[in-house]
Amino acid sequence: MASGHTITIEKSDRHVRVVHGDAVLAESDRPLVLSETGSPVRYYIPAEDVRLDLLTPSETHTVCPFKGTASYWSLPDAPDLVWAYPDPRSDVAEIKDHLCFYEVEVTG
Repeated sequence: MASGHTITIEKSDRHVRVVHGDAVLAESDRPLVLSETGSPVRYYIPAEDVRLDLLTPSETHTVCPFKGTASYWSLPDAPDLVWAYPDPRSDVAEIKDHLCFYEVEVTG
């Protein structure tokens, strides 16, 4: 990691829910909480807790020097709403098979 740049990942039992329009896209009691220097806290939700059937894979890919290459999924009215790191760097291997959304409701 670059000096001064840190990423921490913690298991959480907080209840997170992702709603877009009338659809619940994800709901989980076992998210990973990722804190990264210079970025908002992000909740990574296990793939089994995400309605992948509602999402369409996107052509978009981005590269993070700390996490690896991200793949994205979209809704018809919300491009690149969700992302994941299918093959994350070893430093953040825990986020494999977890998806992250821009907007998450956190309760509990």
